[in-house]
Amino acid sequence: MVVRYAVGLPNVGEFGDPRILVELGVAAEEHGWDAVYVWDHLLFHHPDWPVANPTVVVSALAARTSRIRFGVLMTALPRRRVQTVARETASLDVLSGGRLLFGAALGSIDAEYSAFGEEPDLRVRAARLDESLDTLTALWSGEVVSRRGTQVVADGVRMLPTPVQQPRIPIWCAGRWPTRAGFRRAARWDGAMPTFRYPKTEPVPVADFADVVDFLRRERGDLDGFDIALEGATAAANAAEVVEPYAAAGLTWWVEAFGWWRGGVAEARTRIAAGPPR
Repeated sequence: MVVRYAVGLPNVGEFGDPRILVELGVAAEEHGWDAVYVWDHLLFHHPDWPVANPTVVVSALAARTSRIRFGVLMTALPRRRVQTVARETASLDVLSGGRLLFGAALGSIDAEYSAFGEEPDLRVRAARLDESLDTLTALWSGEVVSRRGTQVVADGVRMLPTPVQQPRIPIWCAGRWPTRAGFRRAARWDGAMPTFRYPKTEPVPVADFADVVDFLRRERGDLDGFDIALEGATAAANAAEVVEPYAAAGLTWWVEAFGWWRGGVAEARTRIAAGPPR
């Protein structure tokens, strides 16, 4: 199994400056990483922290880089208008020559919904996420789309240009293990990014990750062409040793996670410059 290596960046706090995020993303390409993924938040638990718009950031990355993949992990799609997301993502894929990855999730902060008059109930968000994903991929097709769901409507519309990537921009979905619903959703698309109930400072037990892989394999029948990503932290000296057990269990993407819990922007600059754990 070939593992690819991404840089994962928050869009809040010290990382809430879009100029810093673009600087780190450009450095990731220069130092051999395969992708850069940024978080999606409107608000954060610390109300005095700055928050950068992730779509603006990845648009700048599309223009400033030529090789790396990029995307927002994970876009809280239920609080977005799917027609706007369809325009943004198709444009980004064309701008970058087909390097966009689309991640989708419910969002982790209820206030990002309730503070703006949106419904925070998880069941409502889950239903809207599923309808939005189906509509999004239909809009990417370039065909006339007519859909009337309980929450998402597209009435005889056609959107061009289509994305460069066919049959679609790859879609990954998030899940919080051991809750299965998010992984059932992910199994219908192109990839999964599991999270776990462990602090970010602790490594995920390999056995827990292997349980996720086994569940996804049972849901899909096989994992051919399906990506499974995991966030974690490595030092340059022992990176390969840390990643290898997850790779043996089925990992296809390692996301080197940076943030305030790990030395902030200064540590991110240093670790990115040391290169991926190949």
